[in-house]
Amino acid sequence: MAQTEEKKAERVVLAPVLRRFWPALVLLAGLAAFLILDLGQYFSLEAIRDNREALLGLVQRNGALAVVGYIALYTLFVAFSLPAATLLTLLAGFLFGPFLGSAIVVTGATLGAVAVFLAARHMCQDALRRRAGPWLARMQGGFNENAVSYMLVLRLVPLFPFFVVNIVPALLGVSLRVFALTTLAGIIPGSFVYVSVGNGLGAIFDRGGAPDLGLIFDPEILLPLLGLAVLSLLPVAYKTWKRSRK
Repeated sequence: MAQTEEKKAERVVLAPVLRRFWPALVLLAGLAAFLILDLGQYFSLEAIRDNREALLGLVQRNGALAVVGYIALYTLFVAFSLPAATLLTLLAGFLFGPFLGSAIVVTGATLGAVAVFLAARHMCQDALRRRAGPWLARMQGGFNENAVSYMLVLRLVPLFPFFVVNIVPALLGVSLRVFALTTLAGIIPGSFVYVSVGNGLGAIFDRGGAPDLGLIFDPEILLPLLGLAVLSLLPVAYKTWKRSRK
């Protein structure tokens, strides 16, 4: 009888915890399965090089179904924060070309980011707000007042890992609409750069070389992205100037 009561008490305690954390547990389980099963071996430059004809043939035979399937695959990789999203970006350019490949990557990355955002908001937002006190409310107010500008900067310039920028806005109370739209718009330039590199993977493989994954930090690419980020901050600067005038 006592054991039965203890089990009931444990279920009562665990139920709200599971309700709050189940999205994070699902995402962590996906990442753990990827690592434990060593699935990364199938998502490498060597795997693409060795199977490139088969991959191209698969895309040509399946057409629109291949596009939908690739978007779903990319969404899963971003949602589970798997360590091969950059490689999938290159592969999208190789398989689908620079423009369709960019559309696929941007769509999949946005959907995956939204999944992580919703999981973080479901799990932590209310609890964090209760514990953090007034300082978090002030931070949320400042961030949300200029959420579009700040989100565009975080998406345009790779200051922080992609998954971090998916989580922090949820904790700061950014709306789903603003998060999704700024993610969609902000990742287009960087995605197009990597997809364009991926479009030339065949020639790179024929030369026996490897793509430069750090090219996003080259001045001729980074400086235009920084310029776009500065433009995104102009509304913030204007609001600050207007307040100072008052």
